[in-house]
Amino acid sequence: MADGEGYRNPTEVQMSQLVLPCHTNQRGELSVGQLLKWIDATACLSAERHAGCPCVTASMDDIYFEHTISVGQVVNIKAKVNRAFNSSMEVGIQVASEDLCSEKQWCVCKALATFVAHKELSKVKLKPTMPRTEEEKTEHSVAAERRRMRLVYADTIKDLLANCVIQDDLESRDCSHMVPAEKTRVESVELVLPPHANHQGNTFGGQIMAWMENVATIAASRLCRAHPTLKAIEMFHFRGPSQVGDRLVLKAIVNNAFKHSMEVGVCVEAYRQEAETHRRHINSAFMTFVVLGADDQPQMLPWIRPQPGDGERRYREASARKKIRLDRQYIVSCKQAEMPLSVPWDPSNQVCLSYNNVSSLKMLVAKDNWVLSSESNQVRLYTLEEDKFLSFHMEMLVHVDTAQAFLLLSDLRRRPEWDKHCRSVELVQQVDEDDAIYHVISPALGGDPKPQDFIILASRRKPCDIGEPYVIALRSVTLPTHRESPEYRRGETVCSGFCFWREGDQLTKVRPSVSLPLPPRFTPKPHLCPELSPVQTSALSLASKLSSSCREPKNIRA
Repeated sequence: MADGEGYRNPTEVQMSQLVLPCHTNQRGELSVGQLLKWIDATACLSAERHAGCPCVTASMDDIYFEHTISVGQVVNIKAKVNRAFNSSMEVGIQVASEDLCSEKQWCVCKALATFVAHKELSKVKLKPTMPRTEEEKTEHSVAAERRRMRLVYADTIKDLLANCVIQDDLESRDCSHMVPAEKTRVESVELVLPPHANHQGNTFGGQIMAWMENVATIAASRLCRAHPTLKAIEMFHFRGPSQVGDRLVLKAIVNNAFKHSMEVGVCVEAYRQEAETHRRHINSAFMTFVVLGADDQPQMLPWIRPQPGDGERRYREASARKKIRLDRQYIVSCKQAEMPLSVPWDPSNQVCLSYNNVSSLKMLVAKDNWVLSSESNQVRLYTLEEDKFLSFHMEMLVHVDTAQAFLLLSDLRRRPEWDKHCRSVELVQQVDEDDAIYHVISPALGGDPKPQDFIILASRRKPCDIGEPYVIALRSVTLPTHRESPEYRRGETVCSGFCFWREGDQLTKVRPSVSLPLPPRFTPKPHLCPELSPVQTSALSLASKLSSSCREPKNIRA
């Protein structure tokens, strides 16, 4: 089937459900627990269609619910495999509601789930997905970066909670108007029966999530004495399976109540027989609830008084998680046109900002509507005007080993050696093995007497599969230690960097790319590029440098 209107992803699965009264809560709205079951079932069918064998839910990324769904409306769920790894897959899910009378549709939420293929007697090696459309290629490319973020997520959160200073006002609050946290505690047990499990006898992940949502809603209701609305579920992992016959103990408590929202912590443990003393930890999650008034606006909530010891620890950790959650939601969910040129950097958004840095460059490179503007000496210049941004990339082949070119360019301190637009580079902070922050100073341009300076986050990635590029992504950040100085004019870049593909032995395809906001009444003139800032023109400068060195590869190795 040719690409175009008739094309449909072979892993795509669609489910449509009419919301009946048996699916709703006290407000006549679809229960989020029921929605989670439908989401999990649709995603599992998509994963099994690709794997050709049974699959189990391994994790679910953050879910933000934008709209509620009323009785009588239709829920439309679409799921497809974005990328397959060795034995796991990332499945993308889109949920929309439809009013059959008015024919209006609303986006309810988007979700990303990880499923693991499982066979009883053999090890599973999944076949790779074959993206064809621009959207599929983008999701396939970015899925590797999302997987990287998931693998370090738990350790990152643990380190942040252990090291960050959490501001709270426990001592200043009026305790006479506070609700003891113990009053919100809920404990419930569920017996896993055959309807709750798949054909292998493992409990459906969506069923467990629905039970978790149930006890979390009860805990939230005990605080606000009203019917709360679930707005977000934080990323969580299933630590182990449960089977038919297991008893699942679900515990929930309100960890903290903010002005208009509250965090509820939920824990799930499993045991097989009543006499068992050891319980298996199946899952933990944090859910954010609000109470909506008649105008659908969040209402103020009562304060919570935590129990001494673990209660106070959970209280303070909830405050830290809120900041991390808001930073992550802002950075990960924003489109490029909505992102400010410079984002404040701190440990709470380190992982997400690095993810956004790399994924923005990958998404830019994956676009298929680039226009060839010029070609000279086998160096091609492409332009793309889209979403108030003008983007450039150059493409050429150089006789250099790909890994050597990657190592040379990933250390920005060596940039002045080949870039005339770069006067000096200082390493401000080595964030981790793959990310670093630099202070870059470039000469003055045009009639401006002041040189420019930049605070740049550089994120480098090696390919995780054959045929994928090496990536060096660059974007501006702000640091409290390096504020704007009268000595320089602060420059910014939202998305730039380099991609390298191995084309053969000692042969590399290099693609420097850059994206910048369009000035008012701007007419693109790619052969002049006067609007490019020094850091941005550095990408083009490097392209010319590598191109001129093709006949002398030793210069590059030096």
